[in-house]
Amino acid sequence: MCEYAVYVQALILRMEGKIQESLELFQTCALLNPSIGENLKQVARSLFLLARHKAAIDVYNEAEKLSVNDWEICHNKGVCYMYLKEMDKAKECLQRAIGFKRHEISYVMLGKVYLINSDIQGAIEVYKGAVEFSPEHPDMLTTLGLLYMQVGQYQKAFENLGNAMTYDPSHVKAIMAAGSMMQSHGDFDVALTKYRVAAVSSPESPPLWNNIGMCFFGKKKYVAAISCLKRANYLAPFDWKILYNLGLVHLTMQQYASSFHFLSAAINLRPKMAQLFMLLAVSLTHLEDADNARQAYEQALQIDDKDPMISLNYSVFLYNNNDRKMSQKQFAKFESKVKGLKGNANPLNTDPEVQEIASKMAAALQVGDSLVWKDKQQAENKPSAPPAEDVHAKQPANVKEPEPYRSGVGPSPAPGTLSRAATSTGVEADIPPTPDISQTPVPGFRANRDEIPETPLPNLPPGEEPDQPPPTPTFHPPPGEPMLQKKAGDLSSLPTPFGRTIPPLPFKLGGGKLPPVQGQGQAPPDLDNLPSPPQDELPSYEEVEMADKLSGKKKKKSKEPVPELEAL
Repeated sequence: MCEYAVYVQALILRMEGKIQESLELFQTCALLNPSIGENLKQVARSLFLLARHKAAIDVYNEAEKLSVNDWEICHNKGVCYMYLKEMDKAKECLQRAIGFKRHEISYVMLGKVYLINSDIQGAIEVYKGAVEFSPEHPDMLTTLGLLYMQVGQYQKAFENLGNAMTYDPSHVKAIMAAGSMMQSHGDFDVALTKYRVAAVSSPESPPLWNNIGMCFFGKKKYVAAISCLKRANYLAPFDWKILYNLGLVHLTMQQYASSFHFLSAAINLRPKMAQLFMLLAVSLTHLEDADNARQAYEQALQIDDKDPMISLNYSVFLYNNNDRKMSQKQFAKFESKVKGLKGNANPLNTDPEVQEIASKMAAALQVGDSLVWKDKQQAENKPSAPPAEDVHAKQPANVKEPEPYRSGVGPSPAPGTLSRAATSTGVEADIPPTPDISQTPVPGFRANRDEIPETPLPNLPPGEEPDQPPPTPTFHPPPGEPMLQKKAGDLSSLPTPFGRTIPPLPFKLGGGKLPPVQGQGQAPPDLDNLPSPPQDELPSYEEVEMADKLSGKKKKKSKEPVPELEAL
């Protein structure tokens, strides 16, 4: 029956996560002392935590009768109405709460209600009032800067983000927002500097590594970009923006199978985004799957029939597949869509490469093949090269990424210039042009790779030409020296390819021993100053044997001599 003890026990149970038990104890407190509105507010709070919003609103109405002009009751009622999707009542309750007492949390929830209704201007006005009330709050300043970015007022956005970083230099949200602005304007080095500061405080942030990867992509460091994006994908495997960027980078590197893999995963998470289907169609086109690529283009047009890039890419695809009539139809849709866009929304005003491709497609479809194309077709005896697939994609919301690689639409390069060919790994390789056969010098001999190289002709006297053209030169034996056979003998009878014989050698082969190899550090002998052999003649074998008989010595039959013992 002790109200205070029951109240404190209910608070402890709520902090331990036992919401239902705390609700029962708060109801006990309300029964013990029904004249205090605080007990009813705690009962309504427990009902709100149990997601029983209608019951919580009824209890708050009862508590409002006991506590008049209480901002907390109005604020909590507005939050309950917001979860019940009754936005008008939520706005009314939150505005009354701010009128009673200004609190930052009330401004945040009211701005959230405006954003749910897609009223960005109303949310900006709410956050401007919040910044006036709390000018040193970095979260308020950052949110206001992000809202200004969405409406295109980058100067005011940068001012608010700068103020937020002034009060908190390590505020990750403000650093990310400022870095994304610099990245969208092409200043990748400064953006990477900002991201390096943010990586110290939040090294496992998926959006951070996603933006770092796209900075490297803008600097054309594709391997580093893929590494950062893979790390972001590891930290957030179900983020479709990271998968979209991975597909875009792999498509730029001409790794079409990997691009198809990541774009398919992104489509499973975001099936209502037309640009994903367009990029998937581009990947399928390079994988030589024209039927599925056509279906992907059709699906993209069904989802978004206002994006001119889908019609342009589809027109290029149809032109490459010899469907000229449908290509003209899609290109006409592209022109009609572009005319309705103004300013930066028009891709022809922001991307010169898109303008170049569109002009070439217009010339190819309306005027026909030019004379240059016909001359090249007659010279090469093959049809002119169709325009290559364009992989330009509209950037998704809140994802800042540079333009991908596009191949130009037009005829094949002129003869004599370097042509680009895709190797098996998908990396372009420079291939020199094929030389004109009529200008290539004809060799003076016929190559014969199946036979053993013949013995070269020895030096001929001047003015005398060989009967046949000289054979292919070899490195062993040297020219002018005969080739030795494996068997020892005279080489004078060996045939030569020109009907001549080699003069006999002045020495005989075989029979002698090679001189010993000189040790290291010994000087080579002087062959010109060798000592003459001794003049004394050695005794013959018979004379040595006769001398042994006369001296009385006998030859020992054993191999090892046995020493004789002499008498003492």
